[in-house]
Amino acid sequence: MKLFSRYKYVLIVLIISFLSVFSLLKSGLPPTHDGEYHVIRFYEFDQTLRSGVIYPRWAGDLNNNYGVPLFNFVYPFPNYFSSFLHLFGTSFIDAFKLNMFAATLVGGLFFYLWSKRFWGEIGGVVSSAFYAFSPYRFLDIFVRGSVGEIWALGLLPVFLWSVDRYLKKQEKKHILLPSIILSLIIFSHNILGLMFFVLAFIYFCINVLMRPFKMGVFRKGLLIFILGIGLASVFWIPAIFEKSYTQGLEIFDYSAHFPDLYQLLIPSWGSGFSGQESGNQMSFQIGTANLFAILASFIALVLFYKQKNKNYKYISFFLFSFFIIFFLMLRISSLFWTNVPIMRYFQFPWRFLSIEIIICSFLAGSIIGLFKSYKKSKVSVLTAFVMISIVILLGIGYAKPPYYFQRTDNHYISRDNFIHGTNSPGNAFNTIWFNNKLPKGKQRIDSKDTELQIIEDRPEFIKAKINALKESEVTAKI
Repeated sequence: MKLFSRYKYVLIVLIISFLSVFSLLKSGLPPTHDGEYHVIRFYEFDQTLRSGVIYPRWAGDLNNNYGVPLFNFVYPFPNYFSSFLHLFGTSFIDAFKLNMFAATLVGGLFFYLWSKRFWGEIGGVVSSAFYAFSPYRFLDIFVRGSVGEIWALGLLPVFLWSVDRYLKKQEKKHILLPSIILSLIIFSHNILGLMFFVLAFIYFCINVLMRPFKMGVFRKGLLIFILGIGLASVFWIPAIFEKSYTQGLEIFDYSAHFPDLYQLLIPSWGSGFSGQESGNQMSFQIGTANLFAILASFIALVLFYKQKNKNYKYISFFLFSFFIIFFLMLRISSLFWTNVPIMRYFQFPWRFLSIEIIICSFLAGSIIGLFKSYKKSKVSVLTAFVMISIVILLGIGYAKPPYYFQRTDNHYISRDNFIHGTNSPGNAFNTIWFNNKLPKGKQRIDSKDTELQIIEDRPEFIKAKINALKESEVTAKI
């Protein structure tokens, strides 16, 4: 009983998080934009791992067996997690769903642990519930199938919690954990990794300024970001310096993907693609409950300020960030997107909804934190119950796919149209030297007077013996 009393809020958070992704445990593959791509990626990554390559960069079966440098540019963490699950007999289809299921539980739990520092335990539960039931998270899971983005969204609260832990303890030994988590965010999704890095660094600086300033604490804290980037360098350094040797990486025009104002504010749902001119276009809504949290946090801001409670500074920072991000998603910010090169790296302006999830969910807890500051415990419990009920009722309809493909891994692995493409829209990830006229197959000889004997053939390595009576050309998978 004492154990339950101690961890009751953790249990509530896990139940709410579980409820948001319960449908992922059903049999079959949800029909998402990227899900089928990921099944093939998991398979290719696992094959390369099993061949002895610890950090795969090349997908040897793709591109008609000539291979592509797919894993040079595609985030590896979900692939490693999938291979770990596959060790125990999990199919790659189920691994796709369990990736997002696990990321949701991790994110929900640590959102609670992070936000309760500001709003108390009940406020932390409310923030976690808003995070779990944010519409854009459901869009990422059940429409886009963006397993990397879901992991990045799940790990960011872990990072923010661990940064707060370091600042509280101010000891070197607490630097390593946030550094590792930051690297995992980058490994989870390189685009969101950069986006979250900026938010996290500003958050860290504000936290330092909110305390009795010590330059040593700030300098040591910088090690978190330096180490985090360094640990992930095996991923981002090759991606940057070998980008020019790969074709098709920039196939999206950001200017075609600005959501309209009404799309951000008015609830909608669809399974189509961004920029698609149809009534089934994917949703860009921030969420009714999340918008309510933003409005209510203005009241919390004023009252915390009157109390001289320092939490008003955090509310101010996140409210200011919300409107900056809101502006960047609208077409009126196109001049900024045009003149700041790094913005085009984010591809879709609506991708900033990932940050809005964090902001709105955090600020939702401020309403409960306000009651706590006035020592209105009964009112805070009742208000929390109402808020959690509302956010679940508004979001539960999005927490499932329309149907499931009842297929096995073999459906994708054995089909030419899945396994022999480049596993990306627009034939991306091919090298600039690849000749699209090459025939299918692993190797080809242009002379009858030449013999080719394959001695060893692995995903990232081929060893062969060639006997040629005259000058010949050999084309082989590498």
